[in-house]
Amino acid sequence: MNKMHKEHNLTKNQKIIFDLIDRSSQPLKAYSILYNVQKKGIKAPLQVYRALDKLVEIGKIHKIESRNAFIACHNSSCQVAKATAFSICEICEKVTEISSAGLSKYLANFKDKDGMKYSKYNLEFFGLCKKCTLK
Repeated sequence: MNKMHKEHNLTKNQKIIFDLIDRSSQPLKAYSILYNVQKKGIKAPLQVYRALDKLVEIGKIHKIESRNAFIACHNSSCQVAKATAFSICEICEKVTEISSAGLSKYLANFKDKDGMKYSKYNLEFFGLCKKCTLK
């Protein structure tokens, strides 16, 4: 279990699904998760989606919207599901959670031209990672 977050009392299904996502080197889609956990007794898509929703809610995982996939959170200062930002390489598709106090502070105080203050954001930045830039 990811030691960086406060321990939550996870259900059996949540623990199985979190462990699978945490061990993965890339974001996983819900049906890929379902395929990989069927031998452990999780048979229905609804069981997977319920566990994913709860894991996102408590900040153990994040959803990469553009990929419709899930990744474990490894950022100890993460603002749970309300404030996520990721860098995604356009070549190798490596996904990294961005941990930037400056970005977090800016977005926490950001208002649009009509004065709307935002309570939640999920940003995805696309470019080339260091490894792919050197190719």
